[in-house]
Amino acid sequence: MQDDLALSAYQLDPEGLDALAPNEPPYRIDQIREWLYAHPVLDPAQMTNLPGELRKSLAGRLWPFVVGIEQTADAGRTRKWLFRSPNGASIETVLMGYRKRTTLCISSQAGCAMACTFCATGQFGFERHLDAGEIVAQIAYANAALREQPIAGSPGRVTNVVFMGMGEPLANYANLRESLHRMIDVIDMAARSITVSTVGVVPGIHKLADEPWQVGLAISLHAADDELRTSLIPLNKRYPLDDLVDAGLYFFRKTGRRISIEWTMMDGVNDNPDQAAKLSRIAHRLSAHINVIAMNPTPLTPHQRPDRMTIRDFMDDLDHHGANATFRETRGHEIDAACGQLRIRSATETPNGAQL
Repeated sequence: MQDDLALSAYQLDPEGLDALAPNEPPYRIDQIREWLYAHPVLDPAQMTNLPGELRKSLAGRLWPFVVGIEQTADAGRTRKWLFRSPNGASIETVLMGYRKRTTLCISSQAGCAMACTFCATGQFGFERHLDAGEIVAQIAYANAALREQPIAGSPGRVTNVVFMGMGEPLANYANLRESLHRMIDVIDMAARSITVSTVGVVPGIHKLADEPWQVGLAISLHAADDELRTSLIPLNKRYPLDDLVDAGLYFFRKTGRRISIEWTMMDGVNDNPDQAAKLSRIAHRLSAHINVIAMNPTPLTPHQRPDRMTIRDFMDDLDHHGANATFRETRGHEIDAACGQLRIRSATETPNGAQL
């Protein structure tokens, strides 16, 4: 564990913020906590009710990362940040503004060990777990950025969080749990507005079901039989589909929360009638809703996006089998919005910005 003096404000326990200002009275610590979690700002200089010297002392300790790249798309409704931690680890976060909600897709690890063949993050391998402060700081930063530059027609702060960024959150369970505590009990977000996504870490699904918070669960399925799924998601060899579905049933029965199934359509891979029929049977067993998106191609994967007719036929097949499914258009194509894509772009650019 790092010494408290080396940690950023968000990496400290919310109840242990006196390490930031050891000579200040308790009410000052309460003010700092309010700024960090209730009304976050990009720069401590904006913490107007704190003394000037204290604000200066916080300047280098506010964020656990710096902004490496920031991109916007969809007329400003989609924003993506590539954050860099002091040790050089990359953290990607995507903000999406809608009419009634503002959703933030956050990362739980730098890199990922799951090695899914279609995922840009997995193509770089695993660097390290993010600590709870680095996870929660992504939300605070987005809220601070929204104060500076709101998204027209959307709520002025993050209303929904999805753990669908870099990493497998259930493989970083202790930090996931602490970050959920801070989101729900400190930031005061509604548990039901938070969704944890997994490619199938079965023990983690059981743990999450037993927590006191009614967060949502999304299972990244992407294939509906063990042979295909193992070829796409190596973890399936350890936790095959029957075990994963049983864990999903446990979560559904324990929490009463409807599970969502994430299905990324890949041309010629999982976009056929046989997969649609098998997927529908799994969805019926879990009483789950299926979210279908088309592959957002990355430079390091052979998988491609199906054409519109194939997508339409696949959705028709799901409907024929009585599955509850929605096709979701991906956003931010021009800003590398698939998880890990911005990191790929950053890693494959020369210093003057030319593509290698």
